[in-house]
Amino acid sequence: MSASSFGQRFVITTFGESHGPALGVVIDGCPAGVQWQDALIQENLKRRRPGTSAVVSARQEADQYEILSGIFEHKTIGTPIALIVRNQDAKSQDYDMIQNNPRAGHADDVWKNKFGISDYRGGGRSSGRETVTRVLAGSVAQMLAYQLAPKMKVLAQVIQVGNLPYSTENIEVQEMLKKAQLDGESYGGIIKVEIQNPPANLGQPVFHKLKSDLTAAFMSIGALTAVELGAGFSSGARKGTEFHQVAESENYGGIRGGISTGETISFKLHVKPTSSILNIAKKGRHDPFIGTRAIPVIESMAYLALADHLLWVRTDRI
Repeated sequence: MSASSFGQRFVITTFGESHGPALGVVIDGCPAGVQWQDALIQENLKRRRPGTSAVVSARQEADQYEILSGIFEHKTIGTPIALIVRNQDAKSQDYDMIQNNPRAGHADDVWKNKFGISDYRGGGRSSGRETVTRVLAGSVAQMLAYQLAPKMKVLAQVIQVGNLPYSTENIEVQEMLKKAQLDGESYGGIIKVEIQNPPANLGQPVFHKLKSDLTAAFMSIGALTAVELGAGFSSGARKGTEFHQVAESENYGGIRGGISTGETISFKLHVKPTSSILNIAKKGRHDPFIGTRAIPVIESMAYLALADHLLWVRTDRI
């Protein structure tokens, strides 16, 4: 398979399977001189990793990353950066039953049909475990963004689980997810993403508009089913005299003509219910709602698209 790379200027190539020895990423195109922030990577990995609460997968992975190349004296040196995370708690026997019985909602059968062979252990490369490589790469992109656009920040938050509004104080949601964990049930939800204080003029029309590259970045995450920018799905029911005469950031989402305006960029992302349900969920280690652990993955994909455009915009004019 040849589509494991993302980006035009800041290019990442990820590798590894859910139950293989390790997962990793090679980053090519990161300029020299970016200050390395170990604590940033560790914190982002911690936010994504399993085994951190009663309502996420119980798989215990420390997710301690290793640097193989590209860093010297706490700075990038302009050569390819290679990072890995080793798998430590894979239980492949949990997946023996799906070798010849693909799970509904998963990619088991379509991958095998396409390639003639697939690693059924934990879903192989179609597993959510693959997203650890995106967090590694996205953290480096975040370091670059911090130096090129220090005021810019990507913030994602869950705003809905099932049909309930979400907050960490909402006991009803927590109880619903605990019951789902026991019953082999799962829920979808909605995640709000804001890119605050972005530089103006990011985006490369015609085929690499900032909105299209951010959408492609988000939709490359397996759990996502829909993306809304600004007014999103409600736009089709609006009158032009209403839509175009209010604050741009509300309706356009901070991107117009495929180019950032400098206003807050706002998206809503729709997450499907976790595919593992009923007996498969009860016997394995699965999340009844994947959205919470998806937050650092979503932020990482946003930073990767933004890093690409932060480097791209430097060649816009002579």
